[in-house]
Amino acid sequence: MTAAPDAGVSARVSESLLRTLGGADYVDPAVFAAECERIFEAGWFCAVHASDLPEPGSFRTVQVGRESILLTRSRRGELRGFFNVCRHRGAQICTEPSGQARRSFQCPYHAWTYDFDGRLVAAPNLTSMPDVGREEYGLRRVHVREWLGYVWVCLAEEPASFETTVEQEILDRLGAMSNLEAYDVASLQVGRRITYDVAANWKLIVENFMECYHCATIHPELTEVLPEFADGLAAQFFVNHGASFGEGIEGFTVDGRVGLERLPGLTSDRDRKYYAITIKPQVFVNLVPDHVIFHRMFPMGPDRTVVECDWLYLPEVVASGADLSASVELFDRVNRQDFEACERCQPAMSSRAYADGGVLVPSEHHIALFHDWVASHVR
Repeated sequence: MTAAPDAGVSARVSESLLRTLGGADYVDPAVFAAECERIFEAGWFCAVHASDLPEPGSFRTVQVGRESILLTRSRRGELRGFFNVCRHRGAQICTEPSGQARRSFQCPYHAWTYDFDGRLVAAPNLTSMPDVGREEYGLRRVHVREWLGYVWVCLAEEPASFETTVEQEILDRLGAMSNLEAYDVASLQVGRRITYDVAANWKLIVENFMECYHCATIHPELTEVLPEFADGLAAQFFVNHGASFGEGIEGFTVDGRVGLERLPGLTSDRDRKYYAITIKPQVFVNLVPDHVIFHRMFPMGPDRTVVECDWLYLPEVVASGADLSASVELFDRVNRQDFEACERCQPAMSSRAYADGGVLVPSEHHIALFHDWVASHVR
């Protein structure tokens, strides 16, 4: 006969575990629609690197929640963002992900034409249609601003405070904005970009990035460079904590060999450290001595997320044609390992065995704060 478990032991175990979200939160189209409306389409969303829009008429289209957003520069070089929707019959203005418009944007359906400030400038028989106001029927704008060298958009009528939402994430993680400013991220250039199409819910990817309980299991290269990660420590939980390079590790590279030119603003105490930051809902920033790794997630559905990852270096490093492969390969491997793990979880989110969710062990308890944040927006 099996002895009954000790009540005190059961209590201690339950206190060390927290519940996750339920499986439906990762697969239900209605949940995803609510997240689109109340998170991605309501707050600040990091869309493109400023260098993706080098001159007037350069454009990129990005998916923000359920909306296609058209980003460009005006004739004066100012950033502009619009809903990618013609005001006539609703056709998409730009169907390509990026390009260069010569003089204007023209709807491919009925040729309504808009300048780079979104003003309606031409349409067939426009002069005989006095009720069609050029300003009134211009493209609908979205709020835009540039920060850290990236273009951020907000689709809400009245944007949330950038300082108390986006910038507050930096303060919560690093303790002071100066600890990020030392990397001068806005001055860095994109040395490499890799886009990943991940068959997993966006929240699984955020949760994965926030913890390192899995690091010893699936990240041999990373734990070789950052040995403390093998112990499952959640570095992001501790304010201004950076994981130290291991003994004999010379750089944040796939084999630990020396990296590239150190970022000039760093003090000696950050010369051998790695910092990870989550900026909810869809940005991850990784800071190392010679470059910055910047992820942007684009949730496309409850079970699909596109992740665009930039490796940022000093302009002179990029211009020199230096070999970036050792630093790129390290985090590219980490990304692929992480995304494979997330894709392994996604099918089980619809299992009856996971209907009530799973559990978070103590080193993952900070993920519960993320779950609370999501719930506060959609419930």
